[in-house]
Amino acid sequence: MITLKEISSKKEMKQFVLFPFSLYKNNKYWVPPIINDEIESFDPKKNPVFQHANARFFIALKNDKIVGRIVAIINSYEVEKQGIKKMRFGWFDVIDDIEVSKVLINKIIEIGKENNLEFIEGPVGFSNLDKTGILTKGFDHIGSMITWYNHEYYKTHLEQLGFKIEKEYVEQSFPFKNVDGEKYEKASQLVQRRYKLSVLNFTSSKKIMPYVDEMFKLFEQSYSKLPTFVPISDKQIAFFKKKYISFINPEYIKFVVDENSKLVAFSIVMPSFSEALQKANGKLFPFGIFHLLKARKNSKTALFYLIGIHPDYQNKGVIAPIFSEYHKTFSQKGIENCVITPMLKTNTDMLNAWKPFNPTTHKERCTFKLEIM
Repeated sequence: MITLKEISSKKEMKQFVLFPFSLYKNNKYWVPPIINDEIESFDPKKNPVFQHANARFFIALKNDKIVGRIVAIINSYEVEKQGIKKMRFGWFDVIDDIEVSKVLINKIIEIGKENNLEFIEGPVGFSNLDKTGILTKGFDHIGSMITWYNHEYYKTHLEQLGFKIEKEYVEQSFPFKNVDGEKYEKASQLVQRRYKLSVLNFTSSKKIMPYVDEMFKLFEQSYSKLPTFVPISDKQIAFFKKKYISFINPEYIKFVVDENSKLVAFSIVMPSFSEALQKANGKLFPFGIFHLLKARKNSKTALFYLIGIHPDYQNKGVIAPIFSEYHKTFSQKGIENCVITPMLKTNTDMLNAWKPFNPTTHKERCTFKLEIM
């Protein structure tokens, strides 16, 4: 007998967050979140995303044991202002039992119909800054702090329940030695002279903060045409700024500005925290924080998290100054491997930007869609 229970207490929320720790126990590719951070991100009093998103949390129980979980999400901006009648679901984890998946998905369908929504899509988060997609290729590659990992049967379960692939993503990687620093330095100088641009490098997080609001405005201009786009509120930006910017190596953030000091491009890269998070096993204290700080300083793998270019400067080679500066920084830091986090297969501009480095596609993921009206 499988029963569904909606989360209503802090104790149950912790159980919700802890379920994947048992589901992926001894899996050397799954990267656990920090438990308290995950719980905080689900708290409407702390995460401003809930000003534009409504979420309900469910666990599936079998013989009083948790065997699945899911979050039902309605993004009000997406539904009311963009007119996209989408019922979202995310944080979907389940044992290999199609009946458990059916119980969880049926609840999402029920909530979608109650709110006159037309289709379901997932797994996705609350906004563009959340994790997205089910892994369909690359199960033998370690995950990251900004992607979900899952067992191979997830795709089969959703297909058996009538879902079709909606959006497809690729994750690529390449050795740092593939980057021709001299080539990009020459291209960088040419582009900067032609368009009167300059690059901003940073040595402290404090100096980055004044630019973050402008960076997110540029982020929206850069990504507004993509089918995954949902605007980010000022309070969400402030939350992101407080939670993440101060922890990212300042020298891994690059800005390109025009002659009037207006931001035209940016890039955020992070050192890989995957192995450090595995060692921390969900806890910052007493030793988890030391593993993370060590990775921040010594990781030999760099993850390209976000790149944004103003529409007026796209296809003008503005990526060259960014890559040129990263070549200098990575050379100093001893970076050996570069990982490109999920990109839509339809985002041909960015896919083409990486081609000179001869990247390998090591992972693929996708979201799934089900019509309900």
